[in-house]
Amino acid sequence: MTDLTTLAPWALTTGALVLLFIQSLMSRREVGRLKAQLKERCDALGREIHATGSGSMGVGHRVVACERQLHELRGLMDEMRQNDPLRVSYDEASRLVDLGADIDDLMNTCGISRPEAELVSALKNRRAA
Repeated sequence: MTDLTTLAPWALTTGALVLLFIQSLMSRREVGRLKAQLKERCDALGREIHATGSGSMGVGHRVVACERQLHELRGLMDEMRQNDPLRVSYDEASRLVDLGADIDDLMNTCGISRPEAELVSALKNRRAA
């Protein structure tokens, strides 16, 4: 019996060490599996971030191009307004009405029709009243 009582602590210690070794192996496998999952998720997120960044850059380039085109169109529109011969005629007609010109003078000087000259004259006289 003495042999069994002296061997029991050694057997229990050896059994505990074996169980700890087995648990250590299982933990390593689990950690390895979790590392692989984490790497896979990080790679997927990296690809998504790259795709999102590329898409955002593309949209940004298009916005810049649209802003440039809008600026050009505004410039052209302003230029067209300044060079509009009808606008010049109406501005000139308005100025002449202020100076006392009559409808025939407006028609001859500004090259506008009688109804247009009457309208400019009526508008100026109405504002003055």
